[in-house]
Amino acid sequence: MRFLVRDRLLGLGDDYWIEDDHGNKVFLVDGKAMRLRDTFELKDTQGRVLVDIHQKMFALRDTMVIERDGEPLARVKRKRLSLLRNHYRVALADGGTELDVSGKILDREFAIEYDGELLAVISRRRLHVRETYGLDVVREDADPALLIAVAVCVIHLAEKEREDDRDG
Repeated sequence: MRFLVRDRLLGLGDDYWIEDDHGNKVFLVDGKAMRLRDTFELKDTQGRVLVDIHQKMFALRDTMVIERDGEPLARVKRKRLSLLRNHYRVALADGGTELDVSGKILDREFAIEYDGELLAVISRRRLHVRETYGLDVVREDADPALLIAVAVCVIHLAEKEREDDRDG
């Protein structure tokens, strides 16, 4: 299952559509501006909120939280002891499952894995549309909304970290 994300619209307060590989709108990422914390909603084409994504307040390190129906689904943060800067850990709310995200996040070339098994690949390669990246869900039984939310989170965290490095 392949999704296309128009990257140039990414930013807090910006809304952008995620399309399937046939050009049909599938998900809307609704950025919520004017909030105390960075917040996004992933909606279906009817406007129903599938997942809520927000920055965790009062965390020592930048952390994004993904919720479904008001219940925690996952927590995303940069891996603590990693030589690679672009290495993120996703702890699912079930308490035992962790996803690993690594690669060149800012270049939109990274993978999401579970226990060494590839779940999704995010890449700009083989795309002719500028400022667009593909999100290929590899496993049929994977939750596309969760994987898209994870990609939104790690890209947001990596861009925020880059801005902090420039400012600091």
